[in-house]
Amino acid sequence: MPLPVDSSDQTWMLRALDEARAALTTSDVPVGAVIVGTDGRLLSTGRNEREARKDPTAHAEVEAIRAAAAASGNWHLTDVTLYVTLEPCVMCAGAILSARIPRVVFGAWDEKAGAAGSVYDVLRDRRLNHRVEVVAGVETDACAALLTTFFRSADRPD
Repeated sequence: MPLPVDSSDQTWMLRALDEARAALTTSDVPVGAVIVGTDGRLLSTGRNEREARKDPTAHAEVEAIRAAAAASGNWHLTDVTLYVTLEPCVMCAGAILSARIPRVVFGAWDEKAGAAGSVYDVLRDRRLNHRVEVVAGVETDACAALLTTFFRSADRPD
């Protein structure tokens, strides 16, 4: 049964989409993320920067998690929601679990590498010491369209 979408989920996903669009300026895959505290305050943002920084770990979620930990002074991010335009991959799911993020909201499904319910379900695996509430499909069409347009263009990275 799908989890309900919080009234602010769409607003924050639109902000994550702004971050995804900003990734296009460096020819990075347009994925964006924001982390919001339970008080409704924006804690951090992130976007794919693998091409810009020549760093294979510079995914939007990882960038946002690093910035949130720095801003809060704590790697335990137990009172936040992570919004990301694409379903997290296995690496990002591991970072989310390690940071103890309790809630993830994502836009588009990743049928090739997703780890929040499509290919794998790492975030809700009962064998692990932490499980995450996952809300999927917020602004799906806008998130997917941005990625589809990027991958159909001739100027995309390998």
